[in-house]
Amino acid sequence: MEITFADRLLEKIANNDKRRIKKLGKRQGDLFKQHLDELSAAETLEDVRYLPGKYHELGKNRKGQWACDLVQPYRLIFEPHESSIPTDDGGKYIWNEIKGVEIIEIANYHKER
Repeated sequence: MEITFADRLLEKIANNDKRRIKKLGKRQGDLFKQHLDELSAAETLEDVRYLPGKYHELGKNRKGQWACDLVQPYRLIFEPHESSIPTDDGGKYIWNEIKGVEIIEIANYHKER
């Protein structure tokens, strides 16, 4: 799957081990890299759906975004590249038609409630 980044800082920490560990810490930096590797190796988002890290769709003000766990309470948040996210007749997202993602941020979105 193709991966892009919403900003240069995310891209820099993704591609530099030393910078990643300095910015995120060892454990969270390793999980960040692991999830990027999983996404990169996947053909579609469906390929990572049931991997450890709880890949899941977000709702409410983050509808159209996905997340996976880093070190609690932080999540890696991303959006599909598809300009119109594929849905079935019932309005559910079709994970196996999503072939690229943009990494948006690392955040604790639970504070937004």
